[in-house]
Order: sequence, then structure tokens, then C-alpha cells
Amino acid sequence: MDNQTPDSTPPSASSVHSLHLPHLLHEWKKNRKPIVNPNQTYLDSLSPLDKLAAKITSKVGSMGFFFLILIWTILWCGYNIVATEFTSLHLKAFDPFPAFVAYLLISNVIQILLMPLIMVGQEVQGRHSEIRAQSDFEINQKAEKEVEMMLYHQQMQQQMLLELAIKQGMAIDELLARVEKVVGPAPVSSTT
Repeated sequence: MDNQTPDSTPPSASSVHSLHLPHLLHEWKKNRKPIVNPNQTYLDSLSPLDKLAAKITSKVGSMGFFFLILIWTILWCGYNIVATEFTSLHLKAFDPFPAFVAYLLISNVIQILLMPLIMVGQEVQGRHSEIRAQSDFEINQKAEKEVEMMLYHQQMQQQMLLELAIKQGMAIDELLARVEKVVGPAPVSSTT
């Protein structure tokens, strides 16, 4: 049985020629914006001071730096506690227990210097994250356009095949039944 309504007529050859044919692949590639490496964009945007801050932030935020500070603290405090408490060893405490004035001064100066550097480094790393997020967004937009283009091509091809089948005198219902036997029923799409 034919799917056409009584008022509709099979498409003419002139209507097929008047269809807007999709762009060829090389035309599409010529017009699209190239993908940019966000890591290279980030590196190119850094000043020498930004690079220094990022390097310091990555080193200070590592377990190696933590262990270095831990060992320094244990050695400094351990030596001065032993030298202060066990005078029979004849060790001279250079930062006597319990005050550790020199240790506190040095560690506070390190903290005061590192805190703004870490904040600057985090801001630099945040810019990197923003550049990557923008790149991901652009890639997703390009992928969406490519999928739309492929769906458009598929729709055009499907329409042309249907028009050819009608021109050959095949009923649409018969054609769909044959196709369904080969590929199975159409999947039900869910909207989310």
C-alpha cells in the first residue's frame, strides 16, 4: 500500500535538482576553525614571573616538599631538644628548647613568602583550567555541528532513496517492511 495521500504526487526530477545539496567535506573543512591546543595557549600566555610562580606552586604542593619540611623540623627540633635536655652530651643548642625562636622565625618567613606565591600560582593554574574549559566547550560545539551535518546528510540521502523508490513504483509501506526485515524495527527514541 502506498503511503502517499491522494493529493500528493511523486516528486518530479526538477524538484530533486532544486534541493539544496549539502556541502562537500573539503568545503566544510576549509571553513572550520582549527582546534587549538589549550596547553600551548596557556604556556604562550605566561610571563616569566607567572612561570616561576607556577613552578614554585607545583613544587611546594608536592609530597617531596612536605617530607623536606618534616625532616628539617625533626632534625632542627630533635637536635635542640637533645642538646638542651641532655647536657652531659656536651652538645651546644643553637635554638634552645622549648622556645625554638630561630625555628619559628625562619618558618614564619618561609610561610609569609610562600603564601602569596602559592596564591599567584593557583591563579595562574586557574587560568589554565579556564583555557581548557573554553577549549572543551568549543570542541563540543564543533562536535554538535558535525553531528547535525551528518544527520542532515543522512536525511538528504534517505529522502533521495525514498524518491528513487517512488519513481521505481515501489510502495513506501512495502519498502519499509523490507528494510525492517533486514535491520529490525526502528529504535524508540527517548527525549531527555
